[in-house]
Amino acid sequence: LFHFYAGICSALKLTVPSHTIHGIEGQPLHLSVDYNFNATASEIQIIWLFERSQSNPKYVVGSVNQGVIPDLEYQDKFTLIPPNASLRINPLHLSDEGNYIVKVNVRGNGTIAASQKIQVAVDVPVTKPTVHTEPSSGVVEYVGNITLKCTVDRGTRVVYQWMKNGKRLHAGPNYTFS
Repeated sequence: LFHFYAGICSALKLTVPSHTIHGIEGQPLHLSVDYNFNATASEIQIIWLFERSQSNPKYVVGSVNQGVIPDLEYQDKFTLIPPNASLRINPLHLSDEGNYIVKVNVRGNGTIAASQKIQVAVDVPVTKPTVHTEPSSGVVEYVGNITLKCTVDRGTRVVYQWMKNGKRLHAGPNYTFS
């Protein structure tokens, strides 16, 4: 009975980032995980799963003690170096956006387990904007209107802001935005 309680009471603490981790498309991303426990361990198992919205979690990589068990589909993409539970994703793609679940099992006198979820967002750098003028000849002062269209080819979470002489332009009698 004592051994049973010792196994259950030995807390396993798993620490992950508490906010969404933003990575850049095409770059490596490191998901930092710390764990500690106050039990004698004969075996430490680390499991990483990936979950896209509306889909079941998929196994990506794991380890038992020092041995890494990759999923063959992802073996070149995900790196795990036990006993460290942190995960490296390289390179990062838009399809890697979602939740990463890390689970640590420690076997000693009984088994203790903990799992945590890390949310990952993938950002695509914004390309240089192009500005198109209509009419292309420009306008004569006090006569007619001019339309400036700003576009970017690629980028996530793009926000457009028009400035004049370094100051932000606001909608009014002279400016309309769409």
